[in-house]
Amino acid sequence: APWLMTNFLLFSFLDGFAQENPMQSPISITKFQKSARMTCEIQTLQANFDSIVIHWYKQKEGEAPERLLFVSGDKVSTESGFQANRYMVDRRSVQKRCVLTIKDVIPDDAATYYCALFTVTGYYNKLFGSGTKLVVSGKLYVVSCLSPPANSEILQKKHENQIIYVCLIEKFYPEIIRVTWTDDEKEITDQVVKGDTWQSTNGDEYSIASWLTVPAENEDKKYYCKYEHEEEKASLSTQGIFHMFKI
Repeated sequence: APWLMTNFLLFSFLDGFAQENPMQSPISITKFQKSARMTCEIQTLQANFDSIVIHWYKQKEGEAPERLLFVSGDKVSTESGFQANRYMVDRRSVQKRCVLTIKDVIPDDAATYYCALFTVTGYYNKLFGSGTKLVVSGKLYVVSCLSPPANSEILQKKHENQIIYVCLIEKFYPEIIRVTWTDDEKEITDQVVKGDTWQSTNGDEYSIASWLTVPAENEDKKYYCKYEHEEEKASLSTQGIFHMFKI
């Protein structure tokens, strides 16, 4: 939900130190009436992790997000309208991790869950994670529904004074996937375009493409397209590419 991220401040400071976004796995698939677990990792430099107030939000498709609960120290406060006995929060100080468990999962639990930090630095601020999509399956063998990308490759095209790299990732399920571009040092966000996923004609598999544009003089520089899927993580390099495409 892009509007969710743009309507909240995504950068804050804790005790004078820069704060990174909370890290969440992109998807959780759970059988009906079983338990679902979602992890939020807080890469904070603040010494006292237990003093951070952590919130969990639930957002169903097409609806506004609702705060599910928040945890301050050892106390978990569940919002009215939610059954408190179905939610358990495990706060792990050493790993700087907060785990939300939903017991006796029902179809209505299918949604995207966001963890958020609540900080006070002269003003109130929430810093949101990227969200975990909970898929509730009625199938007996959920694992059989999962499939990693059948093909992944980088294509390239020289156009005037630029090089365009296209990272193509094909035939995976479910549709949730995280794609990023990096160089040898850090993630690249400038001149990156990520397309939407599209379905195959039979409707069972998904594909996605992401574009990176760099100056032609960077031809010998190595870039990486990295993806994270429920079934597989991989990194593709731009070096040694022989596949070209037409513009």
